[in-house]
Amino acid sequence: MARFAYGGQALMEGVYMRGRTAIGVAVRGPEGQIFGGSEALDSVLHRNRFARAPFFRGVVVLYETLVIGTKWLMRSGSLAAAGEGVAFGGRAVALTLLFTLGLAVGLFVLLPLLVAQGSVSLLFGPVSGGLQAFAVHLLEGAIRIAIFVGYLLLVSRSQEIGRVFRYHGAEHMTIHTLEAELPLTVENVRRFPTAHPRCGTEFLVIFILVSILLFSLLAGMDLWIAILGRILLIPVIAAVSYEILKWGAKRRDHSVWRWLFLPGIWLQAITTKQPDDSMIEVAICSMQEALAANDDVAPVGSWDPPREPIPDAGELARSVEARLAEEQRPAEGGPEHS
Repeated sequence: MARFAYGGQALMEGVYMRGRTAIGVAVRGPEGQIFGGSEALDSVLHRNRFARAPFFRGVVVLYETLVIGTKWLMRSGSLAAAGEGVAFGGRAVALTLLFTLGLAVGLFVLLPLLVAQGSVSLLFGPVSGGLQAFAVHLLEGAIRIAIFVGYLLLVSRSQEIGRVFRYHGAEHMTIHTLEAELPLTVENVRRFPTAHPRCGTEFLVIFILVSILLFSLLAGMDLWIAILGRILLIPVIAAVSYEILKWGAKRRDHSVWRWLFLPGIWLQAITTKQPDDSMIEVAICSMQEALAANDDVAPVGSWDPPREPIPDAGELARSVEARLAEEQRPAEGGPEHS
């Protein structure tokens, strides 16, 4: 049967799956249990009647990636840290979100422009337009691509991010299984690749290429106009990129389009890794939560993992701390035996 195209995102020791009106979340707890829950997509953007309209929906996806994705990434990190008796407050989540937005804009939008402008000015004098402006634009695009690929390679060396990338693979494999209308079981999920044509990595590849094209409209402008224009064009680039992504995802059976979108699949070799069975279990749980929250059902024969409600990270940290203290007390105060 035809289904809504479910998407998702990897978290710290977890996965969230996005449906039409809600997301499902599952996170592996510090003692091995699975925490599961759902959340309605009810922001102003989602309530707008244009939320699923072409081009506008790309802005919604950008919002979900930056705001909802970061919020749940932080919350999953809080649950993982609770296993050490540590909790993050709401202020930490807000500051992380602001830092993420600033880093994304600064690293991938502004830095390439400033480096390109400075390099061309150093070699050929002040940029005045014409060939110099064109050279700045080409160099900026090359720098942006290099920073993006280098950033992925660098973060992939982290053990923690490496686990997130394995959950990313589990997310994709589970979505493949649902789209094939096979029962959601660990054995069936294992049959599918970790790469997916609607991956956020592929969206970012398209985003960078579209930005190179649209930023050419600002070539030769004063620096402050070039910077402001790039920031204002971000929603436009996201909207166009998302439509290209959806269009291309439906045409991978044709060899020409498959080769055209191959760079996105190649980069997923960095951002997705083979998960273990416990990670697939979490991804299946997340999908089950999403299906239920969107009034949808899994294929017959699907496994529905046992889970607990997602707790408050602070309460979980306090309970873990109390348990650890209780375990240590007999050893410290008990009688000694010879």
